[in-house]
Amino acid sequence: MNLIKFDSKNNIFHLSNDTVSYIFELYEGNLIHKYYGKKVLDYSGGRDYPSKTRGSFAPDISYNNDLGYSLASLLQEYPGANQGDYRSSAFEIRYRDGSYNSQFRYLNHEIVKGVIGLDNMPYCHDNKNEAETLIVYLKDNTSEIVISLYYTIYAESNIIVRKTSVTNQSSESVMINNIKSFSLDFPESCMELIQLPGTWGRERQIVREKISDGIKRLCSVRGTSSHNQNPFMAICNEGTTEFYGNVYGISLVYSGNHEMIIQKDSYSQLRIQAGINSETFEWELNPDETFYTPEVVLSFSTQGLNALSQTLHEFINGNIVQSTYKNKKRPILLNNWEATYMDFDENKIIELMEESSKLGIECFVLDDGWFGQRNDDTSSLGDWFVNLEKLPNGLSNLSKKARDLGMDFGLWFEPEMVSPNSELYRCHPDWTIHNSNKEVSLARNQKILDLGRKDVRDYLYKSLCDVLDSGNISYVKWDMNRNFSETYSLDLPPNRQKEANHRYVLGLYELLSKIVKKYPDILFESCSGGGGRYDLGMLYYMPQTWTSDNTDAIERLKIQYGTSLAYPISSMAAHVSASPNHQNGRITPLKTRGDVAMSGVLGYELNVMLLSNKEKEIIRRQIQEYKKYRELIQYGIFYRLISPFERNKASWMFVSTDKSEALVFYCNILSEASPTLDLLYLAGLEEDSKYQDINGKIVNGDELMNMGYYVQTKSHQKPFGDFESSLTYLKKV
Repeated sequence: MNLIKFDSKNNIFHLSNDTVSYIFELYEGNLIHKYYGKKVLDYSGGRDYPSKTRGSFAPDISYNNDLGYSLASLLQEYPGANQGDYRSSAFEIRYRDGSYNSQFRYLNHEIVKGVIGLDNMPYCHDNKNEAETLIVYLKDNTSEIVISLYYTIYAESNIIVRKTSVTNQSSESVMINNIKSFSLDFPESCMELIQLPGTWGRERQIVREKISDGIKRLCSVRGTSSHNQNPFMAICNEGTTEFYGNVYGISLVYSGNHEMIIQKDSYSQLRIQAGINSETFEWELNPDETFYTPEVVLSFSTQGLNALSQTLHEFINGNIVQSTYKNKKRPILLNNWEATYMDFDENKIIELMEESSKLGIECFVLDDGWFGQRNDDTSSLGDWFVNLEKLPNGLSNLSKKARDLGMDFGLWFEPEMVSPNSELYRCHPDWTIHNSNKEVSLARNQKILDLGRKDVRDYLYKSLCDVLDSGNISYVKWDMNRNFSETYSLDLPPNRQKEANHRYVLGLYELLSKIVKKYPDILFESCSGGGGRYDLGMLYYMPQTWTSDNTDAIERLKIQYGTSLAYPISSMAAHVSASPNHQNGRITPLKTRGDVAMSGVLGYELNVMLLSNKEKEIIRRQIQEYKKYRELIQYGIFYRLISPFERNKASWMFVSTDKSEALVFYCNILSEASPTLDLLYLAGLEEDSKYQDINGKIVNGDELMNMGYYVQTKSHQKPFGDFESSLTYLKKV
């Protein structure tokens, strides 16, 4: 199947598979966008731009005296700066003479099988050998600078991947002030924006709004993708639901400062862009050098948000996650953090291990406090050697104890940080991000190591390897617990300081690549104060992420619901914690805490020594139940049914790929004296098949999906209480 065609007679590029089309035109050296959406067989000219000058005072194209159109309103593939398009530009290059009005025109193109990988950043792979890539080369007509636009389409997925590169073929350096991974223009339309903002403990909250005239900018300047603005957004038609309507997803494969632009112009046309945050970025590009942007994953659905998410879940697990755990069942772990915090010794940890093993826990994870002189958060980050006062027999003894009890052993690290009170900082204060002539603020009593420096990366690689080689460690939680401020690298000259943020991210990726390649059998989980770096860049190296430090089951309803919009369930770590909850003090039933955590990668984070026998038995049953349904939950097809952002309840379900089984989650948030008698409609089942629940009741799939059923009350007399939940398993018979 030829996925990419170029009509040389009409100068039309057409990328298409069985479900989606992407079309643009080459017109007098410019790339004019025509269409992105549901597959069309061909293009016959119906979207040729009306030949009419738009807007007084807007200049015509500089090389063309035809007053038919100007760049001020034309739909473009990759608009430049300072050339008569007054909307957001996709790039800005400053030349040695100070000018920045680039005039890039089409040079040539090529179509290749497969994908074009990246050496220093995550990228989307082609694991089914199904992809084709179009590369369009643009050249500035006054210099030897070439911009390359990359478009990759997959035969079996509603996915198009884009990125951009800039190559300096001249004899002088230039400065890249702004370079977006992609730009996309839509014709006049009424569309809505869906984004995932938040904060610590309240990540990825779904916000939906009508797109109005003007510019909206979603961004992070915190050094990471951040708790506050996830690097994902969706654009949909008005009226789009979970099951109906056209929707476009934009996912940036990047873990640092980012921005997404949404601009509706004076003619109700829409421009969207995504890439590295231009506010904190510049890059000096020397002769014979090439700069690559991060990739952007464009997803599309004609069947609403659920179908978009399912496309993303499958694509991320198939082509972005590269871990050997990408399709493996994830272990059920117990993390000691909320059980002990840093107040532990070897005996206390062994007691927790022994009790955990009796419950069916598969992996014991030792969190913060095992290294250096670490007894609180004021010291020892960077000193990655065992605290022998706490653990006199070292990590190897704990690892052996865990395995003797039938469990794996895991460990927490925060490699990117350093405490001022540490041996590392006393030896190498110059290794931190700081300007020696300026005051530097602390956060959590720690500073940030400059991962843009090779000597820092070399130290961290050796230190981590020394620890990982010392014990039989099968799991690593990689944390990062502060935002950037006063960013300055002593390794860079003054005129290149705006490169520091991106160089940090590139250094992080290099370090992660070396570590995960050396230890392919270790399951790595990323963390940044919870979900502060939940992005496709990190998932490339680490197949799951600590979704949030907030373990409260009720707040997790929104956090996990929002996260599922853009990320697969297998990436979503979720733990059962104590009640009252340590973050907000809420008291919730143990069953509900289990049901919510079982809707992700299940783990526990509580002091099992304080549990009653009844609570221990409930947890044993939860673990046994999760093991039965683990593959269905982690790798089944996920459907959102009721949004906790819209209702006083939440519901979702998991369906096996062959539709032979399903698991339905439902949670009532606050009870009411006279609750509405709502029906729950299932999804994804076979209409003409029968399904049986654990009580033996048999119902047709079409009835469950089209008629629905009442779940609000258990009986006429007893309604669901506050924070009460249910899990219903269905098996095709």
